[in-house]
Order: sequence, then C-alpha cells, then structure tokens
Amino acid sequence: MSVSTRPNFLYLITDQHRADWLGCYGHPLVKTPNIDRIASMGTRYENFHVASPVCMPNRASLLTGRHPSTHGLRYNGCVLSHRANTFVDLLRANGYLTASIGKSHLQPFTDYEPTIHDTPPADDPLAEAWKPDSANYSQEEPGRYEADGRYVFQTPYYGYDHVDMVTGHGDRAGGHYRQWFREAAPEWQALADPTNELPHNYSCPQAYRTPIPEDLYPTFYIRDRAQDFLSARAGSDAPFFAFVSFPDPHHPFNPPGRYWDLYDPADFTPEVRYDDHAFPPPPLTHARAMFESGKTPAHQQVSFMADTRSLQEAMALSAGMITMVDDAIGAILQTLEKTGQLENTVIVFNSDHGDYLGDSDLLLKGAWQRDSISRVPFIWSDPLDRRARVSQAMGSTIDIAPTILARAGLQPFNGMQGIALAECLQAETETTPSTVPRDRLLIEFNDSGLRMGFESPARVRTLIHDGWRISVYRDQEWGELYDRRNDPLELSNLWDDPQHASERARMTEALAHSLIGQMDESPRSRRRA
Repeated sequence: MSVSTRPNFLYLITDQHRADWLGCYGHPLVKTPNIDRIASMGTRYENFHVASPVCMPNRASLLTGRHPSTHGLRYNGCVLSHRANTFVDLLRANGYLTASIGKSHLQPFTDYEPTIHDTPPADDPLAEAWKPDSANYSQEEPGRYEADGRYVFQTPYYGYDHVDMVTGHGDRAGGHYRQWFREAAPEWQALADPTNELPHNYSCPQAYRTPIPEDLYPTFYIRDRAQDFLSARAGSDAPFFAFVSFPDPHHPFNPPGRYWDLYDPADFTPEVRYDDHAFPPPPLTHARAMFESGKTPAHQQVSFMADTRSLQEAMALSAGMITMVDDAIGAILQTLEKTGQLENTVIVFNSDHGDYLGDSDLLLKGAWQRDSISRVPFIWSDPLDRRARVSQAMGSTIDIAPTILARAGLQPFNGMQGIALAECLQAETETTPSTVPRDRLLIEFNDSGLRMGFESPARVRTLIHDGWRISVYRDQEWGELYDRRNDPLELSNLWDDPQHASERARMTEALAHSLIGQMDESPRSRRRA
C-alpha cells in the first residue's frame, strides 16, 4: 500500500489533562514547546470532548469507538470484555506492529474492594444479566508485579502485541515500571517510603514532594521505553501503532526534581470561582458545605473544594507535571526523527479526561459536568500535510478509532458509533469514508459510588448542540441548561428560567434522539425472522 494508506501512528496521551492547559491552546503560563510543535504541524481541535470524563470508560471508548453504555466499561472498576473488538485488533490483523507503552487502564489496577457492597458474589453464574466471562482480567493488578524480574504479559492485549505496563499514578506507579524501579534503584525502599518526603511548605492536599529523582520517575521510564520501541522499528517494512500513555498530570501533585518548583503558585489564578455562579447546582453547593465544615473526602479520588492558596499550589504543581511530560515527548519526537520515521508517521496528542483544577474552587473530577473535565486536547499531525490548522468542528473520543482506521485504509467494524474526522483525512482514497460533521455531542457519566452529595450513584447525560449544553441527572428535579454562546463560562443555569423553557424542551428532545441512537447495532441480523 502507499504512504497515504499505510502510515505509522505515534499516539501520545496524558492523564487528567484539560485542553486549555497547553501553550498551543492558549495557556499563558504553562510551557509546552514540544506539544506546541506537534500543533504547529497539524490540526488542533478546539471542540474535542471525551465520551466520558472518567479514565477507564473513556479509554475503552477510544479503543472501541463506542460509548461506555455500549461497550460495557461504564465506570472505573469494570473491565473491557475480551470479546470486544478494538481498532488496534484491526490494525494488527492488517500487518501493523502494535505496542502499548505506559498506562492502559482497561482493567482494574488496584486490589481495593468496590465502593458499593450490595453486589452478589462474583462466582454466582446466575447473579448478573450476563454469565461470567472466564477470560483473564487480572493482568493490570498489583499482584502480577510483586516478584522480581518482569511479568510476562499475555498478548495480544486488546490488540497490542507489545505491552510495557505502568499502572497507578505519581511516584507510586506500578506494573512493569515498579519491577524495573526495584532493579534500577538499590535504595528503592527508601525512595518509596512516604516518611522520606522532601521538605516543602505546600499545604495543598495530595501535594507530595517525592524523593524519587527525575530519571527514575514513571514519566521518564515511559519516555525511554518509547524510544527503545521506535529505535527497534527503524528500517522495518511493517508499519507500527504505538500508544504511549503517561499517567501524569493526574494527582497526586508530585512532580519530581526541578519540576516541583518550576512554577510559582502566586502566578496562577482560577478563572471561575464558586461565588461567580448565579445558581450553583447541588453538587457544587454540597462541595462548598463540605469545605466550610472542614470535612474531607473519603478517599483521594473524590473531588473537593479548596482554599485559594491550595488551588494555586495544585495548579503550579500540575503545570510542572505537564512540562515534565512535554520534555519527555520532545525526546520521543527526536528519536522518531533521528530514526527516519517522522516522514511516514501520524502523530496524535490527546488526553483521557480533564480536571476541575480550580474551576469553581474545585480540584480533581466528579459527577458535576463542566468543560474543564470533558474538553480535552486533540492534535493530529499527518505527514501528508504538516501545515498548522485549527478546527472548530466538534469531535469525540469515539471518533478516534474510525479516524485512525480510515487513515490506515481500513473499514471500521460494525457497531462503531464514532465518525471519521474529515479534517484528519486530507487525502482522498478509496477507503476514505464520506463524513458528515457533528452537530451534537453526547457525554456519559456513570458513577460507581456515592459522591458530591448524590444519594445514589450519579447517572448523567450531557448534550452539546447548537451553542447550548444540557445535562440531565437521573431522578433529580434539577438539571443544567446553558447558552454557551452568550455564557461561555456557564455561570447562569437557565434550567428553571421560564423564558428559556422552549430551549430546555428543544435540547431535551435532542438528547432523547441521541440516546435513542445509542442502540448497539452489533451483531447484525444473519437472516430474516
């Protein structure tokens, strides 16, 4: 096949990284020259959103081109069934060398008990709507990596033949990284001991100054493994797909070495504060009440409200982690160029979801829907045309799989719900699909526990359409409706405004049509009834 249909793909993805925290997306402080370089030779999407603002469901949507309620990994703690096809499976079947380097998170990587304990025994074959799947879903769990040496991964893993696994976040990351770390650092136990935290004067929750040096930190382990993979592929006739996934800048806020104090917290100011909202919704007022009473979340994955100084510290430390990842990406791009593979490699930059990161005085992510947790960077740099472009077209995580397959000259499998993004497909080929730009975008949120004041696990559906955003929260009398053209920061909720009742009805109907369209079209019927 020609260069136009058989390119390599280098997919770079960060974790919990909102779109506006990059230089090329207009952040005034965060230094990201290498990611900015990718944007300078490609298409940068301004209106790209996740299928779900939660890690595992959205990563599964990336691989399958399907919404969480369809592919089944609805919230963290579920698994992506081995029965699920992925676009990586299709690439592999058509001669691509496939690699996952870094965080995968398609299966649980902890051994924690579930948040909700009213579930029936897992070994009861009649306790669920689906009989138990007997496949191995424990490859990301910490027990696999306790022994010395290197755990031998069972492949293909959702289509990947080469897997270098990094689980968890920050300097407590596990997987193959943890096995390597124990061999590379004779003093690894001291470096991993929280009591050996380096001194600092930050008060932000989850701000931790790790004693682990930069060259032993997970981000640079992933950098080195990615460089090794690219170097080994040089000269190969087979194209590759390399998924290089960084666990940063996800909390805890612990950039190593010089990245800790690379930015001054005093330079950061949250754009939207709690008091800016005309009608704060219940999840936000609940967080405010928790903050004012001095209560803290039950565990570190729950969003919370913080004081101004803590917000500034979290923002500065996150900026340090983003620049750290950018430096690692710069080294990977150098290797791609030095090995002569840049000229036939599509480079993609993306993130799995965002972070409130000061939005309305909140940190982390949660059931309350905002652009800060759903809008992510998406940059596509193609050797067919390295000119800089900015697209205002709406894009979703579910669009990534069909777009990559189309660029590789392959047809998507039946049941994909995304569309190939026309702006990424500048060359007309026989397999280039006719694409119709999105006029609406659906975002799902399904919680696995009780958070942000909800009395049952939150179920939320959000639709962005025609300059408006509506969010419907299951079984709640309240909801959210925003005129995004006149209120881009979404500070005035029009849900109960009688003057906008017709817009609420119109958006509710549009959401209903979108949900009706979510029916799984796979498998096809094989004969007439």
